[in-house]
Amino acid sequence: MRIVVIGGTGLIGARLVDRLKQEGHVVFPATRRTGVDTITGQGLPAALKNTEVVIDVSNTPAFTGPASGHFFPESTTHLLTAEKYANVRHHIALSVVGAERMPDSDYMRSKLTQETLIEASGVPYTILRSTQFFELAARIANAGTINEQVHISQTPIQPIAADEVVGALAALAVRPPQNATIEIAGPESMPMYELIRYYLNETEDSRQLVEDDHALYFGAQLHPDTLLPGNDAILGKIRFEDWYRRRASGQAVVE
Repeated sequence: MRIVVIGGTGLIGARLVDRLKQEGHVVFPATRRTGVDTITGQGLPAALKNTEVVIDVSNTPAFTGPASGHFFPESTTHLLTAEKYANVRHHIALSVVGAERMPDSDYMRSKLTQETLIEASGVPYTILRSTQFFELAARIANAGTINEQVHISQTPIQPIAADEVVGALAALAVRPPQNATIEIAGPESMPMYELIRYYLNETEDSRQLVEDDHALYFGAQLHPDTLLPGNDAILGKIRFEDWYRRRASGQAVVE
């Protein structure tokens, strides 16, 4: 099967490309480096020729501000148009659990627009909404840092290992389109404060951690259920503490 991975060199994309190749698929990582720019549409017709499945795991480098709000609608519009001409059979997109509960976030509003465009496109699709990756703990801490103090709320979070998200995407690639949205999350919830506390302790980070119920999450105000999945979510098996210890020791973290 020929599969194009949009954003094929990022945190999820690079791992997904490797996994799909190991499973015997012909995989093309579509990025600017490989001549594809989804913001302009450049290179898409050639990249999608004879392609059966497109998996969009692209991301914007900015989680706040106008740039984060424009990226997904523009990229997805060009991508879906090219897919129709190429007769792509399955569009898979990675999105975020709780995006609809963060209207203050330019990024999350952009993700919701992306989902709406996909649903209305007529291209068979599956949307996989994921909770936050373990690998994003550093970025969350940095986003909450003010004058060497890390302001983090006690809002519940149910993070997941990136490799388990990759496994779910690879499994969806060989299944028929669901024409629906699926959620995936880690095996257990915890306060975001505890996740970041563990990360700072294990990395011997000297910044002071401050419990702050008003701390924003990439520009969004959080509530107790904002970041938690629904009852039907797929649950991973890897716990954060186990993932971190195995990663620190150089062991594989895939199950």
